[in-house]
Amino acid sequence: MKNNKLILALPKGRILEELMPLLKKCDITPEGDFTNPKSRKLQFTTNHENLDIIRVRAFDVATFVAYGGAHIGVVGSDAIEEFNYSEIYAPLDLGIGGCHLSVAMLEKDAVKQDLAKSSHIKIATKYPNITAKHFAKRGIQAECIKLNGAMEIAPSLGLASYIVDLVSTGSTLKANDMIEVEKILDVSSRLIVNRSTQKTRFDEINKWVEAFKVSIKRQ
Repeated sequence: MKNNKLILALPKGRILEELMPLLKKCDITPEGDFTNPKSRKLQFTTNHENLDIIRVRAFDVATFVAYGGAHIGVVGSDAIEEFNYSEIYAPLDLGIGGCHLSVAMLEKDAVKQDLAKSSHIKIATKYPNITAKHFAKRGIQAECIKLNGAMEIAPSLGLASYIVDLVSTGSTLKANDMIEVEKILDVSSRLIVNRSTQKTRFDEINKWVEAFKVSIKRQ
């Protein structure tokens, strides 16, 4: 028998910690293992019989919702912009997870390399689509080397001259002798919905969209 529960996809890590107070205001209480850092479970029941939560990597939230594996989710606007899935609708900015996506380089190279005068650059990034589009608008060809982490060591190892990555406090850049040279976009966490599910299960989806909307106002 097919499971007809609504599935809410949530990201692991820092954003999940910021999200927990909003879940509480929405009257969503996950089962005990959800907050256990040692738990290997990925799907969790809640205090609502028809709602389960899956906990996955941030970028995977967008993919699960886009392809219908989950029906609603919380993900950064960076992932929405990078994947540009047509099946994702983002009705709410949750006002958490604030940071920005920036171009950075080694501080010692900042005097020698003028980004504005470049026609071709090599960039290490988790965001090849956003990066390529950003520089294409200025007539710069961006050769993107896809990395999922440790971007900050790429320039010092000669892999790329620049990186494009999320910046919050800037401490990781500083620790690796890098500086920001250009901001691409501001990022925050959004509530996302699968468009097909929104049409076929409108009342259920709308109930949770409204719950999150109210919870934001209570912050």
